[in-house]
Parts: sequence; structure tokens; C-alpha cells
Amino acid sequence: MLIFSCGENKEKTQAPPVAEVVVNTPKFEADSAYAFIAKQVAFGPRVPNTAPHRATGEWLVDKLESYGATVIEQKFAADAYTGETLQLTNIIGSFFPQAKKRIILAAHWDTRHIADKEEDPTKKKQPIDGANDGASGVAVILEIVRLMAADPNRPDIGIDVIFFDGEDYGAPEDEIVTGDASQIWWCLGSQYWSKNLHQAGYSAYYGILLDMVGGKDARFYQDEISVYFARNIVNKVWKNAASLGYGYTFPMERSAEIIDDHVFVNRDAGIPMIDIIDFSLQDGFPDHHHKLSDNLEAIDKTVLRQVGETVLRTLYQE
Repeated sequence: MLIFSCGENKEKTQAPPVAEVVVNTPKFEADSAYAFIAKQVAFGPRVPNTAPHRATGEWLVDKLESYGATVIEQKFAADAYTGETLQLTNIIGSFFPQAKKRIILAAHWDTRHIADKEEDPTKKKQPIDGANDGASGVAVILEIVRLMAADPNRPDIGIDVIFFDGEDYGAPEDEIVTGDASQIWWCLGSQYWSKNLHQAGYSAYYGILLDMVGGKDARFYQDEISVYFARNIVNKVWKNAASLGYGYTFPMERSAEIIDDHVFVNRDAGIPMIDIIDFSLQDGFPDHHHKLSDNLEAIDKTVLRQVGETVLRTLYQE
């Protein structure tokens, strides 16, 4: 409201309301995203230092390049809590390089090397398929960039895809790890990338991390790390989900602090990044978390579609 004063006369005028502009987005194809999950699972568990891990990495590079990305493979070695040296690769695909405003879409592409939450001790040392924990986030991102690359009416923003490696190689809760007590054994790829950016002076407007975004009955609460570092982005994404009718899946409620890849992007790279992850204070992680049941049967195409449409709406509203 603008108030103008001249002598004793006062006139009050109010600006007309500004309607929110909702732009048209491509239709997110849940079947396509599911096929991307199935393809990753078919390689076998994507455990670092294994043949399925290497084959999956090659496929991801080829897939990003097929959609027009310039791809950088950020290779590095990292010590694991087991004493092993892991050969890891962060896969970075940059789309629409002419755009100055850049947004990161991130997920981890490796899988848990042990099913340490299994009750049967004979199963605890087996690697998991990681259909939800790893593959779902990668799949939703692949479908988004596939659609945007083919859309002549896409927004004038750049998309930088980062598939982090070595996220899921942390120590089990019941295992004592010796050595540097300050070392965080999870999220090895994001820790490395955040301290060794793939491009000198790189920055982005914000980032969205997708982790476990395809599980049945998933609910995505607002974790405290995301709210602390990027409250406005959290509000934007959850508002878009509600406007699409997905308020049940994206409740306007907080969860706890989640140690995930976004922690290090926020803290060390200084780029605000939020985490869309299936975790609640009441139920914790989904039942299949770090179990052999994290396979294709754990995936719900409806959840994939809801997450994909929400992220697409957020990007197109830019």
C-alpha cells in the first residue's frame, strides 16, 4: 500500500493483486523413471570397487551425454571405515551451459555394501539392490533432464546433475570403528566434491538432493539441516507439492537433522541445498532401509511421479 501526503489531503492507493503465474511443465513419466531404476538394479549392487559399480557408472555417463550434457567424471580415492581404499567417481552432468542461473539436482548412485539392518545374521553381510536407496533419486533426475532437454519452452536456467559416489559406505551402528573420531564415513563423494569443486569458482543458486524418493507409503518431512541452510527453498518446494495436491506426501512438518550429502554441500561448498528424503521422527527410515527388501518391489510409481512433478514445477517456476 502506498500512502501519499500533500498538505492536509491524504490519498491511499493499493496496488492491484499480482496473480501467481503457473507455467506449464512437461508430463513426468513415472514408467520411464521406473525403467531407469530397473536398469540400475539389473547391473547388480553398485558397491564401490566392483564390476557392477563400474558398469553402472559408464551407463550413467552415456545416458547424461545422450541428453546433451557435458560430463565430468571426478575420480578420487577415499579410505573406508573397513580400512579399504575405495575408488570412487562423482559423475557431474552440466546442461544448458549458457544459463547463468544454475541449479543442482543431486543423488547418490552407489548402494549399501551390507544389509546390516537384517535380523538374520546370515544376511547382514550381503549387499543390497538399492532400488529406493540410491536408484530412485538417480532415476527421477534422469527423467527430469530427459524431459527438459527435449523441451524448447524450458526455463532459462542451467541444470547441473551431480551423482555422488560413496554415500552409503558408512559404518554400521553396532560396529566400533577405530581411528579419527571426527571422520564421517558416510557421504564420501559429497565430502570430496564440496572441498574440490569440479570447476574453479563454481556456484549455484541452490540444490535439491533426492534420496529414497520412490518407496511405497513414502512421506517427505522437512529435515532440520535443509531448513537451517535453505528455508526459502524448502518453503518453495513444499508449497509446490501442496499446489499439486501432494500435501500428504510432503507434510508441512519437521523431522530431525539428517546426515546426508546436502550437509557437506551446505557446510563446505556454501551452496544452499535441501534434502527430499523418506524419514520421519515417528517411524524413522522405511522398513526396507539397508535390507535386502530394498528391491523393485519396494518402489511405487505414484511416489516417483509426485516427487518428479514437484521438482519439475519448482524448476519451471524459476
